Amino acid sequence: MNFELTAEQRDFQNAVRRYAEKALKPGALERAHADAYPWEVAREMAAQGLLGITIDEADGGVGGSLMDAVIAIETVASVCPRSADVVQAGNFGAIRVLAEYGSAKQKAAYLSRLLAGDMLIAVGMTEPDAGSAVTELKTRATRDGQGWRINGSKIFTTHGPHADLILAYVRFGPGTQGIGSVLIETRADGVRLGKRSTFMSDEAWAEIHFDEVYIPDEMVVLGEGGFKKQIAGFNVERIGNTARSLALGRYAYEEARGWALQRKQFGKLLCEFQGLQWKFADMRIKLDAAQLLLYRAATKADTGFPDATETAIAKAYCNQIGFEVANEALQVMGGMGYSRESLVEYCVRRCRGWMIAGGSIEILKNRIAEGVFERSFPQRQ
Repeated sequence: MNFELTAEQRDFQNAVRRYAEKALKPGALERAHADAYPWEVAREMAAQGLLGITIDEADGGVGGSLMDAVIAIETVASVCPRSADVVQAGNFGAIRVLAEYGSAKQKAAYLSRLLAGDMLIAVGMTEPDAGSAVTELKTRATRDGQGWRINGSKIFTTHGPHADLILAYVRFGPGTQGIGSVLIETRADGVRLGKRSTFMSDEAWAEIHFDEVYIPDEMVVLGEGGFKKQIAGFNVERIGNTARSLALGRYAYEEARGWALQRKQFGKLLCEFQGLQWKFADMRIKLDAAQLLLYRAATKADTGFPDATETAIAKAYCNQIGFEVANEALQVMGGMGYSRESLVEYCVRRCRGWMIAGGSIEILKNRIAEGVFERSFPQRQ
């Protein structure tokens, strides 16, 4: 069993780091606090082959593995945390579901623009009354001639205010088997954004309303019975979430380590105080353990989608550790860590959100427990 990256993976990691240091490090602080989606970064990354890493070459992608995409996202995050969002959007989320299950016509219409960094796709999953209980969703698709009328709303959609295209989970019929997904252009008639709001991380979101939105049959990605396939694809998004959470925790750790090596109090460097030495030892142990869980989930998925239980274990642990380490790093740096003059406080806020987004830690533990006992535990009354 080898816990080291291969020579090819190390070369790829070094190439991504060189690009990130040159192109992304300047302006990283300002980029983190900007409202707009970093379109210029998306186009640069497209030129560098950092979008569509796991998508087949026949579809315009790179044809790499999920592990390659993980290396890319964590390496970019180690230099410019905000730019890791672009790697996520271009490899791990709805774009992967589209590439896997979309028709040739759908991919021809959208995939090339997404992979060029000229378009952004978002997942429309959460609703006002359907969060962790996603199968309670009410957005409905009703047959209308050679197409469908979509009615409903979505909330907390990542990149929602910036997206050109929504992969929306909709209900074609009753029960879990009635759930599928469709593509909806955000400029289509009947699509309306509600009041814009922000999370604690400063990420923008807005409620998305679908009022009698018409889509032709060719915009259906997965019809009735497609829910399990969608969730399998969503596990890829969870891997990206997991990798960013861990990477931002590590970013904060490295910032605090550098601070402890040069900051003095009471005539001594901070690293010379045993209390802080133990903090850093604990952080290092947690980061290394979390890294192994992430890589286990990613490497086993090189020939397909990641295992649901291993993904849940990795995400639950990395989400917690990313936040804990970033929070401890902030404490070590004191006022500077708490200030927006550094990106440590940004890492704390972002990592806290990933403990909820993409499957809360509690929901993930439910999924893990089902694997432990080899049986399902329905949450409904």
